[in-house]
Amino acid sequence: MTGETTVRTAVRIHGRSTQRKALRALLDELPTHGGQLLLAGEPGLGRTTLLQWAARSFRAGPVLHLGPGPGRAAHVTAEQLLGTLRTATAAAPALVCADDVHLWDGPARAALGRAARRLHTADRVGLLLSVASDRAVDPELAPLPVVHLDPLAPPRAAALLDDVTDGAAAPAVREQLLAEAEGNPALLLALVRRLSPAELRGHRPLPRPLADAGALAETAGGAPSGPSDHARDLLLTVAAAGQAEDGTDVDAGLVHDALRRLRPAPAPDPRAEPLPEQLVLAGDRLRFRSPLVRRTVHAAATVERRRAVHRALADVWEGGGHRLTGLLHRSWSLGGPEPRPASSDRLAAEAADRLAAAADGAVPASHRLRATAYTRAAELTADGARRAERYTAAAEQALLAGCPERARSLLAAAREHAAPAAVRGRAELVRGVTELRDGPVGDAHQSLLLAASLLATEAPAEAANAALAAADAAWAAGDLAACLATLAPGPPPRTENPAHGTDGTEGTEGTEGTEGTDGTDGTDGPAATDGARGPAARTAAVVRDHRVGMRALLEGRLDRAGTPLAQVVERGRTEERPEALLRSAAAALLLGDVDAARSGGARALAAARQLGSDALVPKALEYLAYAELRAGRHPQARTHAEEGLRTALRAGQGNTAAHHRAVLALAASIEEEPDVVARHVTAALDTARRHGLAQAATLAQWAAARADLGRGRPFDAADRLGLLVLPGPGRGHFAVWRLVVPCFVEAAVLASRHEDARTVLPDFADWAGFGADPQAAAQLARCHALLAPAEHADDLYRRALARHEEAGGDFERARTALLYGKWLRRRRRPREARGRLGTALAGFERCGAGVWAAQARDELRALGAAPHDDGAGKPNRLGRLTPQQLRIARHVAEGATNREVALALGVSTRTVDYHLRKVFAALGVRSRLELARMVGQAEQAQDAQGARGVRRAGHHEKTGAQH
Repeated sequence: MTGETTVRTAVRIHGRSTQRKALRALLDELPTHGGQLLLAGEPGLGRTTLLQWAARSFRAGPVLHLGPGPGRAAHVTAEQLLGTLRTATAAAPALVCADDVHLWDGPARAALGRAARRLHTADRVGLLLSVASDRAVDPELAPLPVVHLDPLAPPRAAALLDDVTDGAAAPAVREQLLAEAEGNPALLLALVRRLSPAELRGHRPLPRPLADAGALAETAGGAPSGPSDHARDLLLTVAAAGQAEDGTDVDAGLVHDALRRLRPAPAPDPRAEPLPEQLVLAGDRLRFRSPLVRRTVHAAATVERRRAVHRALADVWEGGGHRLTGLLHRSWSLGGPEPRPASSDRLAAEAADRLAAAADGAVPASHRLRATAYTRAAELTADGARRAERYTAAAEQALLAGCPERARSLLAAAREHAAPAAVRGRAELVRGVTELRDGPVGDAHQSLLLAASLLATEAPAEAANAALAAADAAWAAGDLAACLATLAPGPPPRTENPAHGTDGTEGTEGTEGTEGTDGTDGTDGPAATDGARGPAARTAAVVRDHRVGMRALLEGRLDRAGTPLAQVVERGRTEERPEALLRSAAAALLLGDVDAARSGGARALAAARQLGSDALVPKALEYLAYAELRAGRHPQARTHAEEGLRTALRAGQGNTAAHHRAVLALAASIEEEPDVVARHVTAALDTARRHGLAQAATLAQWAAARADLGRGRPFDAADRLGLLVLPGPGRGHFAVWRLVVPCFVEAAVLASRHEDARTVLPDFADWAGFGADPQAAAQLARCHALLAPAEHADDLYRRALARHEEAGGDFERARTALLYGKWLRRRRRPREARGRLGTALAGFERCGAGVWAAQARDELRALGAAPHDDGAGKPNRLGRLTPQQLRIARHVAEGATNREVALALGVSTRTVDYHLRKVFAALGVRSRLELARMVGQAEQAQDAQGARGVRRAGHHEKTGAQH
């Protein structure tokens, strides 16, 4: 017996749905025509597993497995290989699999690549190859279509771990295994095999380092070694430099300077010499093609050589004035990845103190770098309590950097040591915030309540923040009683500024909180001096006002909620900290001040990006998206939510991603995209049900029902919406269901459920009276018009339209005009109906509400009026574009550069580049000038048509009045 854990084979493939879809498409087409695919991914990501899955899935013919074979492959020509493949498929289609083609010799790879290019679709050969992406793809294989494998997402990796261990791993062990594996399934299995059953269950300490050289080399297929001493030093120096920068690219000049210190003799400049195949040079930055290989190179080096490289890097960084990074490399030069600290190890203790002090200090540094520095300081600290404190500080910084899995692993390391109540409270605060963003919000609520209790004595300001974050968790869960209990009055927090705070901001419409963990005042610095008491006092006042205003709002004391929430908004106008700006935006949304919410959200987004607080970016985009929705600007809401979804997924914030999907579903529900609505609704509900997100679930269900209503299916819409708005235990989220009432009333009236519609109007009237929703007063008049007898409906519709003019918002105004036009048509007042319906059509087209515009066109046709088409009857080529592509095309047509477009839309330049290529292809243009001309012509035609529509509407109203 070796003491290792027995790892059974995974029962199923975890994740890889995108890759399997591509493989399935290849297999499905083989009976009629052939194709090729190249699977590429770093070692250990499961290329072989996918090839085996494809081979098992293919039933239409034989499966051939190609291998080079000793002494034979180099002599096989492309013609011979091609003939063999065609012979094999003479009677039936065939799937040909070749794994690890990068290991074949050069002539064999060349022959395979040439044969692949000469295959015709009529040959009915499916060629499926795999290569490791830790080196450049051979030119012979580069033309083949590629399917990339990325590391598994945390939930998929966790499912794999539970699958192969039958859930036997202790929670703390599980978190550290997942963090060390970094989504690489083979490495995860290698780490599990390394542990004894007692270690896996948490009964014995884990080996350090957990991912040692053996496990890494096993996964990577060996430790790469360059062809010369210089190449080996270059690989190790780039790998060591990446330790401080989270494995990202590093400055080539810095590497060259370190190599000169490492070897006094002149060394070649890495920017001029041929690089080892594991490295890529982009501009002046060097990086490994594979993060796994980078880790393997560093771990497999001898201790002496690794220390020497870190000393050289420390000299370079310190010489350049980068003290924190220099200290970090200096600490690594003292020993291996984690030397066993001892009280007598004076050098280690001094290095730990210097690192922690520098990480606490005000020197510019990213949250990732601070997390690494605190982690290393903890590893070098002998005292258990101080070690736990430094691991907790590292977890706080990792969370701010958008690395929740790393934060969880650091918290697990902190739990191994006894610590004071305040440190345990900070750890629970980080854990609660992490769960609030990606986990069951009920668990988050309990962790945050515990944090508030543990912090109450020594850090009352942090305790108040934790309590407010706990209210956010209850809000997200739709638990009104728990939310009120958490917001109950208590002793006001003192104004001292703790070194590490978590600022929980409550979300409007029930959004969960956004919390900063770098100090209550939003800085990265140490405990505040007397000069910083002003910002701390302001923070305490904001927390108090937000808490009071929230509670008053939830208790229905609307008159008492406005003043404290307005004070939160007002303080945000002079703030620069992203946490305070997020709180201001949240309060503005509660008050219905969408302009202030947009301003606060936009400023919070800019501040978070400038500070590198990746964890706060998705929440800022969520607030912006909600503000645009409340203002009726669905295309802008969609833009923010699209970017918010991407950033949330990158930051491991599944709950925030669910909110963005709900916004995307709501935006798409007014467009002619039922499949998009269904996709986002399904994804949002999947997370909402697993994590107890009542608010996201309500929004997603509202989107599905509104899509039904827009497509003329009122019975389905009324059934869905009735569950959300009618009294009962299944009612929708307490802060959202009132927003759904106007949709329900419309659907219920069309479905002849008038009494149900009348049941919910009193509550909606109270909501409209509060003034937090700029559209509510007009919507209330519209609802009364739908339910009123004929002699009163006319006046109510006119009153609703007048209120819409005051509130703005094309979509809701057009909906009222559409309903009024339908009512007029059924009362046989065709000329008035034409005017209202024409106005509705113009409004829907203006805001991109295609599915509702179709209703208006149908009504106009029923009147015998031919609705106008884009381009005066000619097809509008811009209609081929997606909403995002159309937005980008319009910006470019106005002369904006790709970078300016990216800044305007809040997306990356790479995203703009990608969509612009799609735009050029869809429109058949070859230059920005041609694009500008086409957009200008289309918009001129649209403006002319809009003017004609307005003239027609005015004429119809005038003649209708005369008659």
